[in-house]
Amino acid sequence: MTDRPDHLPERLALLPGAEATDFVTEGLLTGRENVPSIKLNLVTEPLPHAERRGELRPVRDLVEDAMAYCRANGLKATQADAWLAPRLHAALRLTRREAADPGFWNYLALGVAPDYVVWRHLAEPKDGKPAKVAADRFRGPYHKQAFSRLWWAAELFRDGPDYAPVVAACGNQDILNTALRMSVINHRPTAQAIARLVAKGTVTGGREANALAGAVNASAATLMYDVIAPDAERESRPLLDWIDEAETARQVSRNALPTGPEEERAPELSVSTLVDYFADLFADAPVRGREETEEVEAEA
Repeated sequence: MTDRPDHLPERLALLPGAEATDFVTEGLLTGRENVPSIKLNLVTEPLPHAERRGELRPVRDLVEDAMAYCRANGLKATQADAWLAPRLHAALRLTRREAADPGFWNYLALGVAPDYVVWRHLAEPKDGKPAKVAADRFRGPYHKQAFSRLWWAAELFRDGPDYAPVVAACGNQDILNTALRMSVINHRPTAQAIARLVAKGTVTGGREANALAGAVNASAATLMYDVIAPDAERESRPLLDWIDEAETARQVSRNALPTGPEEERAPELSVSTLVDYFADLFADAPVRGREETEEVEAEA
């Protein structure tokens, strides 16, 4: 199985897409080979800053602890997402502009933790074919790449400094995989309402999550959520202060949820308005298997 890199520099780096492609080999995707880490680090580019948040070791330690957490508690690899997403976000302390650079995520996946990507995303053998990781988990769009998807989920589902909604959203793989790519999720009250329905147990399984996401997205075509549920105006200062605090911040806690930037939370009235509206949408949304279940319960 793919192991941790032999060579780990002191700092994170950027790995441009063209160079990253050369390291996404069939052997890596099937977990049979390691990444030639010394060779990889010869083609990287330095981060545009020399701040402490660019140190590599805290990130490497974090992904190792994510794997250890799941193994120690008998959890599936998919359950690492809810644990790691808020902690990765808090450890990296990136701006959205920085997070939009795919070279950063290429490096995390190939230069820092390829073993984690294989452990987390190695698919089950199918139709006689060997187990394999999809290439876009190493180098792919923001909603598919192994680490980028977690950072953006944390960024879009956090409620100001509160990461609890992130845990709820990332605990449902279909919410994470479907809602993350919807543009409407950039509206904070919408994201909070979806996370709250998951946390309340209104939405549980994958089929229900897909039905909710589809209904919310379809309704957004005719109803402007930012009109019926306005968001508070966001200021950049709290985020910048939080990033500056990385110079003196302690290691991200493995037990308690970290605290994000002290931004104003999404307005409660707006969130509750959308929770009620989305609950009604979900009640009418077609969910495969729900009618049969309701009929059985009625007969009982």
